[in-house]
Amino acid sequence: MRKDPLEALRLAEHILNDDPQSVAAHRVLADAALAAALPRTAQLSLEIAYKQDPKDRDVGLKLARLLAQAGQGARAEALMQALVAAHPHDTEILQTAKDVAANRTLTEGGYAALEGGGGSYRDILRDEKQAVALEQEKRDHKPEDAAGNLIAEYEARLATEPDNLRLWRAVAELYTEKQRFDEALAAYARVQQTEGADPALERAIAQVRHRRYHHLIAQLDPHDPEQAARAEALRGELQEAQVAEARQRVERYPNDLQLRYELGRLYFDLGRTTEAIGEFQRAQNQPHVRLQALYHLGQCFARRRMFDLAVRTFENALREKPVFDDEKKELIYALGTALEGLGRKDAAIEQFKLLYEADIGFRDVAARVDAYYAQAEAPAPATQTRPTTP
Repeated sequence: MRKDPLEALRLAEHILNDDPQSVAAHRVLADAALAAALPRTAQLSLEIAYKQDPKDRDVGLKLARLLAQAGQGARAEALMQALVAAHPHDTEILQTAKDVAANRTLTEGGYAALEGGGGSYRDILRDEKQAVALEQEKRDHKPEDAAGNLIAEYEARLATEPDNLRLWRAVAELYTEKQRFDEALAAYARVQQTEGADPALERAIAQVRHRRYHHLIAQLDPHDPEQAARAEALRGELQEAQVAEARQRVERYPNDLQLRYELGRLYFDLGRTTEAIGEFQRAQNQPHVRLQALYHLGQCFARRRMFDLAVRTFENALREKPVFDDEKKELIYALGTALEGLGRKDAAIEQFKLLYEADIGFRDVAARVDAYYAQAEAPAPATQTRPTTP
């Protein structure tokens, strides 16, 4: 790659002749193409690799940057939004998302022409209302009147821009906020007709359906026996729908281990432990969800009273978790309870002591550790001697 990127590119193409869907080969080819100053070739391979594994952080970042450089700002920004949602604490992703958004503003907002001597600030600011609407769109919190105004704005624009998929996505989110669920689903369906298969889009559609169920349940009076029964039936329907949708996504994208993890969580929450175990065992090979998959896998073993397997699973997860954050606390606590299940009380209390030292308010570790020391300090009961018989 360093000495002769064109030769590396040729070798990668040779691999792809035998295996056109090889993600590893496409990644190598993309890196070689970038080193050889062939950005279009790199973009094509990155798009194939990203389609095979939409959760691949590095591929997504490289593709978004290339799309932005190629003037495809809308695609780049949409891709970065998905990456930010998947990695909300990744500083590189957050910064890249800002850079992509800024680049799109420069190229599409008229600033690039202004910098080059063409255009004017009047061109950039010619539609003050649209600028205000776009600013409102970026805010996390949208008041009721702002959401309604944005919907009206987007609907008017869609009448003249029916192929603007970014607008369709935005208006679908706003419809959902306003609990106009049928309209939200129709808007998402319009996007799906053009974009085709997209796990993130399918997940968004499923979330709208789930919110509609929750909205219907919230309208029912829990103190009315008939309505309470109806609410319980809706909860059952929601659970069945969630599992069916997650299973369909797994069948459609069998190599997407994030979807495997999500299906496993549904099985886990429903108490379908055996089915959950299978999904978590597959999902642990996805780096981004590996620790959570191991945590829930260990919990499944503990539910089945396979405490030795649970202990090994939690220990494996902890070896990969150097940072002492909330996730590590949960793993340590789970390990402690599994050790208790094995009858290894001394080993269990050592885990709870680790938590006590770092966070005395975590769960019930204070009560557990205090009880342990109180028992250790309690005086041994006096030995009673029988009186001797005269």
